[in-house]
Amino acid sequence: MENDSDVALAIEQLATLGYKHLGNLGIEGREAFDNSPGLPSHHLYVCPRGSLGLRNHLAVRDYLRCHPDAANSYGELKRTLTRQHRNDIDAYVDGKTNFILEILAKTGLAVNELESFAAANRKD
Repeated sequence: MENDSDVALAIEQLATLGYKHLGNLGIEGREAFDNSPGLPSHHLYVCPRGSLGLRNHLAVRDYLRCHPDAANSYGELKRTLTRQHRNDIDAYVDGKTNFILEILAKTGLAVNELESFAAANRKD
């Protein structure tokens, strides 16, 4: 995605596949979608090139690929949070926020970017 018109087109095209656009859910540069009926549960986002939303996702992905122990710890954290907060997505997201913030800090995101991510993921 290069610009806003590309994002708008992606939103339109995904709607034809049954995806419901949810907006950015508080994270600039990331458009979220609800699952298309009949598909396994998953998260789908559209992020313009260079956006903070995309940079966050790629930074976490790349870090976990290079640090298998962190990837295992993150997987275990997510399994634990799923058991504890099966019906409370806000508590689930809040429970993994500190772990992700630690990763993002190690990847060089600026303090204001980390604060933006924290604010969007904590529903205090």
